[in-house]
Amino acid sequence: MTEKEKPRAAGPEDTGSTPGGSAPAEPATGDAPRVVIRNNRKISQPAEPEGTAADAGTDAPAEGLVEDAEVVVDEIEVEAGTVDGATPAGPPVVDAPAEPVDAATSSTLGAELEALRADLDERTRDLQRVTAEYANYRKRVERDRAAVAEQATGTVLAALLPILDDLDRAREHGDLVGPFGSVAEQLIAALGKFGLTPFGEQGDPFDPTRHEAVAHQTSADVTEPTCVQIMRRGYQLGERLLRPALVAVADPE
Repeated sequence: MTEKEKPRAAGPEDTGSTPGGSAPAEPATGDAPRVVIRNNRKISQPAEPEGTAADAGTDAPAEGLVEDAEVVVDEIEVEAGTVDGATPAGPPVVDAPAEPVDAATSSTLGAELEALRADLDERTRDLQRVTAEYANYRKRVERDRAAVAEQATGTVLAALLPILDDLDRAREHGDLVGPFGSVAEQLIAALGKFGLTPFGEQGDPFDPTRHEAVAHQTSADVTEPTCVQIMRRGYQLGERLLRPALVAVADPE
C-alpha cells in the first residue's frame, strides 16, 4: 500500500476566502464602487519538522517568496459629488410648492400693509413740516441778522450826519477847497460805501414821507407842491430813512 495520504489543506480556491482571513468577496451589485487593497507581505516560514514540511507539499509558500494578498471591500457607499464629481443616482430633488395663503392671513397682511402706509405718510408729512419750519427759521434769522447789522450801521451814520451838514455849509460858502476839500470828499465816498445816500434838491416834488416842510408859499411857476429851498439835506440807508430833508415848499396859485 502506498504512503498514507494526509488531508490536504484547504486552499483559497476551495473555501472562497482570501489569505489573511478576510470575508468572501461578494459579487458587485449595481454601480457601487469597488475598493481593492493589495498587501504584499513577505511570509517567513517557521521551522517545522521534516515530516510536516514534506507533507505540506506545495500548499505553503516557500521561504523568502512574496505572497500577494488581495483584500476586496465591496459595496462602499460614496457620498454624492465626492468622487470625480459624479452625479449621484436617483431622482432629482424638487422643492415643494408654496402653501396657499388663506383669506384670513391675506386680510391680516393687507391691514398691516395699510397701517404701515398710513404711518409712512404721517412721518413724511412730519418731515415736510419740520423742513419748512427750519427753512422759515433760517430765513427769519438771516433777515433779523441783516436788520441788526443795518440798524447798527444806521446808528453810526446818523451820528456823523451833523458833520456832513457842516461840510455842506462850507461848500456853499466856498470854504471846501484844498486839502480840507479832499478829505471831505473821501469821507463822503467812504460813507457812501455803507449805503448812505443823500437826497433833497431844489425843484424836487414835495414828498411828505421824505421831506419836512418848514415854510410854505405860493408861486405861479409851479403846478404842484415843489421844494423851492433846501435848508438841510436828508439821508437814507438803503430803503431806510435816516433823516428827512428840511425844505421850503411852494404851492401853485
